[in-house]
Amino acid sequence: MTPSSNSDDQQSHSPSPHVHTPPPHSSPEEAPDPIPSGSLIAPTTKEEIIHNRMLHNPHRITWISKPRQEEEAIPRYPMYHNASPPPSTFSAWGLPILLFGLTVFTTLWAGAYQVNTKPVTGAWDFLINHPYSLLNGLPFAATLLGILVTHEMGHYVLSRIHRVPASLPLFIPGPPQFIGTFGAVIRLRSPIMKRKALFDIGVAGPIAGFVAAVLATIIGLSLSDVVSKEHAFGLQLGEPLLLQGFAWLIFGPIPLTHDLVLHPIAFAAWFGFFVTAINLLPLGQLDGGHVAYAVLGRRQRQLAYVTVPILIYLGITGWPGWFVWVGMASMMGLAHPPISDLEVELGQGLGQGRRWVAWGALLIFIITFAPVPFSIG
Repeated sequence: MTPSSNSDDQQSHSPSPHVHTPPPHSSPEEAPDPIPSGSLIAPTTKEEIIHNRMLHNPHRITWISKPRQEEEAIPRYPMYHNASPPPSTFSAWGLPILLFGLTVFTTLWAGAYQVNTKPVTGAWDFLINHPYSLLNGLPFAATLLGILVTHEMGHYVLSRIHRVPASLPLFIPGPPQFIGTFGAVIRLRSPIMKRKALFDIGVAGPIAGFVAAVLATIIGLSLSDVVSKEHAFGLQLGEPLLLQGFAWLIFGPIPLTHDLVLHPIAFAAWFGFFVTAINLLPLGQLDGGHVAYAVLGRRQRQLAYVTVPILIYLGITGWPGWFVWVGMASMMGLAHPPISDLEVELGQGLGQGRRWVAWGALLIFIITFAPVPFSIG
């Protein structure tokens, strides 16, 4: 290493202590080897170079140690370097409002079509010839959308509390021949990286929707009627344990020759129970999959592999619609994707309070699940 030009100027005024000259009485054979660089100045240490530079210009020297350079070269949080751009105004507000407005219309249409007694040839014929009758679907539409909004806002609020970027609920309009919607989803704009956040966001939706559905059930059953089976026909709904309990409290034991005809509010509440039970299945990206992975870690995959054969059996012996849900869950993945919180693998860190909530979610699943949700009778 050679010193900078400032050091050369200093060396020209005073002899350097590092100049090698042979002893006066030594022979040519004893002379040291010449410096390979061709310079009369021998290589100096780093400290001497820094010292010489500081003497000439002390304000321009910046010392960066090697460990500091290596530390800066390692990206500590690479996932934050490529932050996703903020959503557009249409994506953040326009699309959710548009989809919600369409779903309001289709659920009104479905609710009015359910209670229609006028002769029509189908849902479209009903809309064209009796558009003023859409308001008759208000009890059903308001109850159903109230339950779905409550469910999705449970996810949304907990996402904001845990600082996980999430979209507003995106409702999916559906055909009016049944209920007029396929439900709603919330889009997370970043992965959930912590176990507590995964549990809280996953369980908040089903619990919030369940509470709303219970209130709607109490109101709807008080407006429902018990009639003879001779006058009951069409779609038969499965009876989850909770609905059977409320019906017994309100109507007492119902004879086998009679059936309970649900008011539109009660039917919307029944669908709220159905949505809650479906979402609590411990599969992949369903709410139950989030909760199961937060509680069990990798053992959630084993629970999913046990659940699928049970649903297939129920599809063979009861409602074929379970095949659809098994297929959708298989396409999304039965196992929950991993998260960075290592406490998931240790099976610790949730706290006793959240474990009680997890047991409560399991109880909600049991009392809202109907093995045969629909049948024709």
